[in-house]
Amino acid sequence: MSPLWHLTLARVREFYREPAALFWVYGFPLILAGVLGLAFSEKPVPASVVDVQDDPTAPGATEQLRAALARDPGVKVAVYDAAACRQRLRTSKTDAVVVPRPESGSGSEYLFNPTRAESVLARDAADRALLRAAHPSEATAIETPVSEPGGRYIDFLVPGLLGMNLLGGGLFGVGFAVADMRVRKLLKRFQATPMRRSDFMLSLMLSRLLFTLVDIGLLLGFAHLVFDIRVRGNPLAFLVLIAAGGASFAGLGLLLGSRARTMETAAGLVNAVMLPMYVVSGVFFSATRFPEALQPLIQALPLTALNDGLRAVMNDGAGWDALPYPLLVLGIWGGISFALALRVFRWR
Repeated sequence: MSPLWHLTLARVREFYREPAALFWVYGFPLILAGVLGLAFSEKPVPASVVDVQDDPTAPGATEQLRAALARDPGVKVAVYDAAACRQRLRTSKTDAVVVPRPESGSGSEYLFNPTRAESVLARDAADRALLRAAHPSEATAIETPVSEPGGRYIDFLVPGLLGMNLLGGGLFGVGFAVADMRVRKLLKRFQATPMRRSDFMLSLMLSRLLFTLVDIGLLLGFAHLVFDIRVRGNPLAFLVLIAAGGASFAGLGLLLGSRARTMETAAGLVNAVMLPMYVVSGVFFSATRFPEALQPLIQALPLTALNDGLRAVMNDGAGWDALPYPLLVLGIWGGISFALALRVFRWR
């Protein structure tokens, strides 16, 4: 038989004797397809959330609008004052706002965000509901597109990209670095020195945090210059979240690289942890798209907690009050990972 055949057969046998390779080539694509299928499977169309702005000078008009909208099962209606309606529309907690305008002759005014498909659909749903309610005065409305910073898709995306950057930097920047030093026998040389294991690990985490600050600064600066995205909440709270996320993911990277003997093993471990969180933790789309039964697990993931905290501070203008849960989740993941890494780490 030809050398080409023997070499090809040897490579095929080598591949099938490696469980990690089998998983990433055959298993992972199926799992990813299943997870994304859950997120985007056909579901009943959710009701449009429509707020009616309370008008103290015309309580009858407000109640008439609320009752007309409430008759439509496709509309979920509530009444708030003007400031609350604007805040809820800006932060995407409501899809559209109906403002009574009895004095103008138009009946009402629609406030909606034309950059959000849900907001445009809610405006149409409210219009149909008022028409079906047979109130001609309410059915004639003024449309007022409202596009404010904080309610665009890019405002949702950038905090997710920041969290993704922190996760990738911690896992690849630390986990791969440890595995690479082990492969090149550097860790074996470090073992002969009086250096403490904890000092070595902490130095990796701190250096990763310094690199992270530069990465985050560049991404945030680009987003501000191009898309006018800024931190609307407490800047110090934002920095604390960034530092906590970087430290937590660096600790997780240490744990993954603490016993990996080859770069291939390290790559498999890092991808096994990182890619599922990229999908389910609300980086590119809301984590609420997944079934309700999975939400407790998703909300307990460190990337989910970090993304939610970053969006609260950046888009909703939150301060320290938004930090307890994200910091708790990140602290638990980072602390346990670092403690386990100290126990299982090996130099060789």
